[in-house]
Amino acid sequence: MIPAKEEIQKAISEVKQYVDQRIQEFKNLKKEGITTFDFRPFVDIEPYQADIFSEACFCILTANSSAVMGIKIQKEIGIEGFKNYPLEKLYEIIRSKGHRFAMQRAERIVLLRNKEKLLENIVKNYENGKEAREILVKEVKGYGYKESSHFLRNTGFEDVAIIDRHISRFLFEKGLVKPRKTITKKVYLECEEALEKIARDMGLTLAELDLYIFYIKTKKVLK
Repeated sequence: MIPAKEEIQKAISEVKQYVDQRIQEFKNLKKEGITTFDFRPFVDIEPYQADIFSEACFCILTANSSAVMGIKIQKEIGIEGFKNYPLEKLYEIIRSKGHRFAMQRAERIVLLRNKEKLLENIVKNYENGKEAREILVKEVKGYGYKESSHFLRNTGFEDVAIIDRHISRFLFEKGLVKPRKTITKKVYLECEEALEKIARDMGLTLAELDLYIFYIKTKKVLK
């Protein structure tokens, strides 16, 4: 098996320009409150705009689903749709894309509208992602450590790790973390610590490292 750092270095040589582009898109979202995402050539979809709230909705949509599905739904619903569409319309769009939990996700998006100011405040005024994550886990229904970290990374924070099935599998396969069936908070933080060490050793942020490992496992640079 190829050692972890060697495999990551290979990924850097293959897709650095796309990872740098994505990181800039995330930073634009933090700085300007809006960004344009372009996922070509990995997903055949035209570039589209997202704001902080629609990105928070995207992170609800990708839980127990795929980034590609979340991207397609996010583009179709759009910035104003996430804020204004009635529950039934959200449900129909999410269901039409094949999401297994369409009604639950639609309900959580509607509920999330009550937290729009909180989300914007966190993105604009917090620098420490780990502090911000604790607030999100406590305040936002449907957000655990993974979803909270996902939202923060996608809005320009670089100091939290997204421990999804791709990242955890990479760590388990490389022998960097003891394999577990369930990602508890303790296991999550153990995985994050392992990623922090790799990031330090390779001069990467956790945000960049996540995108490279996701590419290793999927051959896509998404978000």
